[in-house]
Amino acid sequence: MTPLQRAEQAVLGAVLLDPGQLAHLGWLAPEHFDRPVHRALFTALRKLHTGGHRALTTQGPVPLSWVTDAVTEASRHVRGLTAPYAHILASACPRPENAPVYGRMVLEGAIHRTVAQHAVRLHQAARADALQGQVEGALHRADILAGVLGDLAQRWGTEPRPVPAVSPPSPARKSPVRSEAAEDERFLLAVLADRPKAMDEVMSWLRPDDFTGPAHGQLYRCLGALHHRGEPVDRLTLLWEAQRRGLLADGTLTTEDLAAICDDVGAGDAAWLGERVLRSSVTRTAAASAEEVRVLAENEALSPGRLINHALHALGPLDEVRARWQSATGRSPAVASGSTPAPAGPPAERTHAALARSTPKPLPRAGTPPGPVAAPAATRPSARGHH
Repeated sequence: MTPLQRAEQAVLGAVLLDPGQLAHLGWLAPEHFDRPVHRALFTALRKLHTGGHRALTTQGPVPLSWVTDAVTEASRHVRGLTAPYAHILASACPRPENAPVYGRMVLEGAIHRTVAQHAVRLHQAARADALQGQVEGALHRADILAGVLGDLAQRWGTEPRPVPAVSPPSPARKSPVRSEAAEDERFLLAVLADRPKAMDEVMSWLRPDDFTGPAHGQLYRCLGALHHRGEPVDRLTLLWEAQRRGLLADGTLTTEDLAAICDDVGAGDAAWLGERVLRSSVTRTAAASAEEVRVLAENEALSPGRLINHALHALGPLDEVRARWQSATGRSPAVASGSTPAPAGPPAERTHAALARSTPKPLPRAGTPPGPVAAPAATRPSARGHH
């Protein structure tokens, strides 16, 4: 059993043993629990608490009805929950008064899980767009992920800012590459080699890194250098430029590769071909960013604040290539449907959120501003954080 599963059991056990602990867990929501049976039971406990169950006013030991009524209510929404399991939960709680700390562990797990889920959806959208020759789905999912990260940062109590990871994760899966992408690149390079002035149509928004392989990217760099210096462009000048850059010596390019591209001359529109190359770059970059975010989210050693900031940094390359795509196509940035603005300020429960210490602090009276806290706090992420 993982520490997160134990934490879920502990916080439920604490509430079963001491119903008053729910007063210190107002920021914890059922959807923060990973197991459906735990979500249903926590929902039931909150419902009984709101309804004024007699266990809240009973002096002495907590009546058995608090447990049985919670199990009965939760069993209406989930299967497999029994009274003996509720007693197992109670025995799994080391100290009921530490419920806020156990809740913090549950909330941290929920943040990692939410970010990972949205990263997977972004990767799936990027793969689908790569196969269909589109970018809209990937960019839409990227907007949603960025919104989720900003919302979680606001609710966790940290400032969202891109921060590179000390050791960048190595994605396990490769970014999707269409088989047609390399052909588009070869055709574009042939057009630019045959009509050098066509560089003016693409050079402001197309970069060498947008090409799938180093050979094509470096050849595009050579074309750009010759164009920038106002020198003639032909097979020999390209070969000479490639040699000066050491591309022949390190094997990046061969004379045969360059000759094949220069011989592949045909009618073609450089801007149209460039857009196809850039479109492929958008989906590859989206997939690579999604994979990096997913690997970050699966790193249990990262605190929520670091995870959020590292994930924002991982989306940076996609933001850059998206801006160039919009410049090339003249399209304005899309706003993710279903996104909602972040709350104007932290709710009152912030001072009683998951970063509370073991000993619960008394709730402030209504209208009394919360005092300073030693560490950032958290409350329930918005619904879009759990799509």
